[in-house]
Amino acid sequence: MSRNQGSFVRKAAFAGLLALCVTSIASAQTSAPATGLGQAWPNAADVSANPNWHVYVFVLNGIKYIQVNDLNGNVHAAVGTANGTSIVLPVGVDSQNVATSSSTTTDSSSTTTVYSDSATTVTATPQSNGATRFTVLNNASCPTAGCSGNGGP
Repeated sequence: MSRNQGSFVRKAAFAGLLALCVTSIASAQTSAPATGLGQAWPNAADVSANPNWHVYVFVLNGIKYIQVNDLNGNVHAAVGTANGTSIVLPVGVDSQNVATSSSTTTDSSSTTTVYSDSATTVTATPQSNGATRFTVLNNASCPTAGCSGNGGP
C-alpha cells in the first residue's frame, strides 16, 4: 500500500468513526428516557392538565409513575399505576394526603384535575390546613382477573 493510500484509509476511518459518534449522540438526545422521579425538576416533559402544577410521568417495566410538583418545583405527591391499580409512593410533602379510588366523584368545587390520560386521572383539592389532597382515579379497570388489587389472587 502506498503512503497516499494509507493516509486516505486513515482519514476515511476517522471520518466514519466521527460520523458514528455524532449519530450516537444525536440518537441518545432524542430517545433519552425520562429520569428523576422524586426530584424538583426531573428530566421529563411536564404533562400537567393545570397551569398551577407540574406533572411528570415515568414508565418502567409496565408501571407508570406520576409525580406532581408545585410551580416552585416542590414535590407534593407521586403514585405508581398499572392495570387499573394504583399505589401511593412515599414521595412528596403531601404523600400522606393521597388517596386512590375507582370512583369518579370529586371532593368539592375547588377540586381541579392536574393530570388525565385514558387510564388515570389525578385531582388536587386544597385543604383548610394548607395541605393539598390528591386523589388518583383509575379510569380503566384491570384487564385480567389475576391483577393485584382487583379481586385476583
